[in-house]
Amino acid sequence: MRIDVHDSKRQRRGQITLDGSQRPARMPLEDGEGEVFLNWDGTLDDSGHLRKCLCCGCSNLYRIRSLPSITPVIVILAFVGAAVGLLGYGDNPMVLPLLVAVLVVEVTIVIVSRNRLVCYRCRSRYANLPIAPYHGAFDRDYAELPENTPSTDRDDPESEPPPA
Repeated sequence: MRIDVHDSKRQRRGQITLDGSQRPARMPLEDGEGEVFLNWDGTLDDSGHLRKCLCCGCSNLYRIRSLPSITPVIVILAFVGAAVGLLGYGDNPMVLPLLVAVLVVEVTIVIVSRNRLVCYRCRSRYANLPIAPYHGAFDRDYAELPENTPSTDRDDPESEPPPA
């Protein structure tokens, strides 16, 4: 399991990698900038799927699909190929094989892309783990609920009190 750790204000802190069988209470960040305390109490369901955020304890997670960074380039090539076909240059014998190659690359990207879990509250991202079927896609109405919003300064014990 790989976790992109965020704090209670949704600021990225770093990344950690765990073995599926490990349950450490704290882990050092991979970039050496501190450590993260993980709360394992009630985070796994009976099937071993993650149901709560290890960083903030929020029980609301959603799934997203992560696409490789090459995807925008392939999409642009597909639009260029469509424009070439519409402008009448599709008679060239090289156009059809190039369009087929772009199509094969796009289908491969969709097949290779992986699902990740994201916490509604802190936006920590969990990759390389099995995802339970009850985790749905992002829901804006659900994300605006008070328990899913990040903590404010008055709720954050680490922040300093406001000046008088």
